[in-house]
Amino acid sequence: MQILSKPFRALVIGSSGTIGSAFVDLLQNNPSCIGVAGIHRKSIPAIDYLDPSTIQTCTSALTQQGPYQLIINTIGVLHTDHWMPEKRLDDLNSEQLIELMQINAIGPGLTIRHFLPLLDPTGSLMVTLSAKVGSIEDNRLGGWYSYRSSKAALNMLIKTTSIELARTKPNITLIAMHPGTVNSRLSKPFKGQQIGRPAIDACTDMLNVMKTIEPKDSGSFISYSGERLPW
Repeated sequence: MQILSKPFRALVIGSSGTIGSAFVDLLQNNPSCIGVAGIHRKSIPAIDYLDPSTIQTCTSALTQQGPYQLIINTIGVLHTDHWMPEKRLDDLNSEQLIELMQINAIGPGLTIRHFLPLLDPTGSLMVTLSAKVGSIEDNRLGGWYSYRSSKAALNMLIKTTSIELARTKPNITLIAMHPGTVNSRLSKPFKGQQIGRPAIDACTDMLNVMKTIEPKDSGSFISYSGERLPW
């Protein structure tokens, strides 16, 4: 049975971003969603992956608002004011690698750990946005060392946790999801405006896929189109 087959409450993590805010708008207008909350770096409570203590603080602050049947984590970074994706090995540096690991893998991993008590133990779904370029098998172009590595690490964290939860909390499902190219600040330097699509369209596609997810799908890496992606 699909996890979101009944009315559900949702939480969007990273709700101030392009994709996160589109998810909030979409869920607010979804008749099956009976409540949606959003958190980000400047919300109350705030969540900031460069300050991991905020992850557990958020859990404590949101406990009374749960349980949630759907949590969507949209936080991620491809480039910053200081870094752009590496084109060659000579561009690889520890500072960039550490920062992207912190935001794209460590933060989401700790979020899964600390936010588990907010999920409905009778049936819930936690979707963390990943990226197809994090697939080791699908890597044919090289480059983007830090981003690829951080998303591959995220995928491993999700897959490993799903195996444990299958034994301990079998009604909680974890999914890594690739949103595709979206018109956003993240994709803008890479012709995202030309090859991407509006965030609301991407979120509609992803939510349609989420509605089909069943407990047996836990630990899967899925595209916005519903395609199962190689790790």
